[in-house]
Amino acid sequence: MWFSPAQKRIYLDYAGGTPVHPSALSVMRRKSSVFGNPGAIHNDGVIAASILNEARRTIAGELACKPREIVFTSGGTESNNLAILGLARRLMLANTSFEETHWVISSIEHPSVLECFSEIERLGGVVTHIDPDEHGLFKPDTVLSAIRKNTVLLSIGWANGEIGTVQSLRDISHALRAHPHVLFHTDAGQAPLYLAPHVHTLGVDMMTLDSGKLCGPRGIAALYISNRVELAPIMLGGGQERELRPGTENPTLAAGFAEALRAGGREREGEMRRLGALHKLFLEMVTQIPGSVVNGEKRVLPNIANISIPDIQSEYVTLALDARGFFISTKSACREGNNRRSHVVEALGEIPPAGGWRAENTLRFSFGRDTTERDVRAAAEELKKIAAQKSA
Repeated sequence: MWFSPAQKRIYLDYAGGTPVHPSALSVMRRKSSVFGNPGAIHNDGVIAASILNEARRTIAGELACKPREIVFTSGGTESNNLAILGLARRLMLANTSFEETHWVISSIEHPSVLECFSEIERLGGVVTHIDPDEHGLFKPDTVLSAIRKNTVLLSIGWANGEIGTVQSLRDISHALRAHPHVLFHTDAGQAPLYLAPHVHTLGVDMMTLDSGKLCGPRGIAALYISNRVELAPIMLGGGQERELRPGTENPTLAAGFAEALRAGGREREGEMRRLGALHKLFLEMVTQIPGSVVNGEKRVLPNIANISIPDIQSEYVTLALDARGFFISTKSACREGNNRRSHVVEALGEIPPAGGWRAENTLRFSFGRDTTERDVRAAAEELKKIAAQKSA
């Protein structure tokens, strides 16, 4: 276990943040004595640069791309900002009439993507938001119907962090071949833990990877940028990371990130099967709660289960479970405590006779490599007890 048995806590919020993989911790300990600046020409700087380059090669190998196509950032939020606003800035510097540009985004994206497109609109660009079907999925035809002659970018997350739905990026990218002028960005989220992130197979031009969602250290992430894409930096400073991301790189974090991604690849197939069985068991148990609704049932990650329960506030359930030793969340941690309604579940529409409570009463249980069947059964039983007590 990664948590002390004395704590008697069961962590079921892996979608919010993952513990660092033991092998990544081991690599980071071995590299932590190297503190030279990778940009320096002295021996310590050369060693630091070597560690950084090896990490870049490892990540590129997992993505089946070239090392020079990987740019390190501080987190998934920065990677998304660089992909979207970096493209916008590039167009502006090229004297493109920005008011004539068109952008397409899915309505169920992470706030770090949604807010970038709000900025695009503020700058004068035209943005179209497309909604998923009732299962949280996007069909290629739906995407194509939003594309225009002046569309410059499409952004659709690979796997949704709230309800776990996995988009068929390959099918969407194939459909986009009819519009070669449109670039395709995806926020990969936790999908690489369970699905091979081969960028050319998926057909994306840019992919955001966040170490903190992939059992790696926090404070580092990456953006895959294909040779079709030209970006401009959104921060000013030095010329690091292809002059796209100024700031001294952290080789130790990069090495831990690379090892976590590699370890996830080794464990991917087994964890997909194991967690898939736990996911099925959990939903079989909690859907015994009268009126409960599963949010996202088709083509989902094996580690995310999102449900809504009528007549009981999700915050109450979350705190009640916390008092009993279970960590869960109501929705994306970036929106926890703000708007009570989940914008993701709201986009799915209501299921009669839900009457508007579905998007307010969401509960997200997310599993990981330390989650056991005993944990899942215990969480489901406690949830059923809380729901029964509240309705009594």
